[in-house]
Amino acid sequence: MTGFTESTAGYRAVGRLYNALMTGLVLTLVSQRGTEAAEAYVFGHFRRQHLEKFLPGLAKLGLDRLPHAVACAQYHFFSNALGGVKTEYMPESDAKAWVRYPPPRWIWQGTAICGIPRTVNEAMLHGWHGHNGVSLGNPRLGFVCTGQTVAGDPGLEGYYFEYDRDLAPEERVRFAENERAPPHDPAAEPVLESAAWPAERLAKIERAYAVEYLRAMLPVMQDQWGAAEAAALIGRTARLIGLQFHEAVMADLGIAGRTAEDFALMLQRLSQAQGDAAEIGRDGGAVTVVQKGWRLVEGLPVAPEMALDAWNPLWEGALAAHDRFLRLETVLDGGGIVWRIGGG
Repeated sequence: MTGFTESTAGYRAVGRLYNALMTGLVLTLVSQRGTEAAEAYVFGHFRRQHLEKFLPGLAKLGLDRLPHAVACAQYHFFSNALGGVKTEYMPESDAKAWVRYPPPRWIWQGTAICGIPRTVNEAMLHGWHGHNGVSLGNPRLGFVCTGQTVAGDPGLEGYYFEYDRDLAPEERVRFAENERAPPHDPAAEPVLESAAWPAERLAKIERAYAVEYLRAMLPVMQDQWGAAEAAALIGRTARLIGLQFHEAVMADLGIAGRTAEDFALMLQRLSQAQGDAAEIGRDGGAVTVVQKGWRLVEGLPVAPEMALDAWNPLWEGALAAHDRFLRLETVLDGGGIVWRIGGG
């Protein structure tokens, strides 16, 4: 496997930020709006991703002709592993196949797992895992969860199972605390083609995985809260993430200075890592970054202004950590974005 490049560093930095933003938003909802609001968001987020990604992903991975229980477990194994998530796969039969996510949990990173209620984690299973049978047109397929990391178990685990009868909607996800996943045998797992991929390609896929979390976040929050409140809740979270992760992102990108030019270089590299061209310039005494286009929001059913109000506080928070005497002015411009970094 080849080593890091500048592009690889950018991909990893983007993935770090958007992973943190997803985790942070759920914690914001738990603390500011209550557990039920967080459950509704997590359910809506993963149901949207399921409807967009599951069936096309099965076909792309070549799993669409396998027995349904096996196909579903392998789908989660492959797709999560490609996204940088620790995952294990243990088949038992054509009708029963396990998938396990050992700690640390990617989505509830670090100490954040201590603030995630069990029912919020379960909303993810109801949103995605429990709908697989519906999407496959198989009303007998369900998911049985046998452990959750948020409850202190040694991982999130469970199995897809094809029953001998149709399931009622409330039976599509079942919780069985008295069962445990069998031992994991890496030699019995299907081989990931990605094992031989270079680091840059893997980092790019991990970045795309995290970016898709953000692309689901914006419309789901807008549908649940309205554009203004959604932007305020995401924006509050984004500013905190920018403050907290500025130092780590700068280290990812190999930028050591604290000038306006250094911050502009950070913005430029992050833009490029997301597939947008960006140029650094000057406007009087300020440094500018002009991003051509904004691929992050292409095709989303949200107004660019709402998306900017929700997303741009990442950079406002990061600049406050970078140099609290600098100010960031941001405008949408012809489908792109212009940032102006100058003194207060």
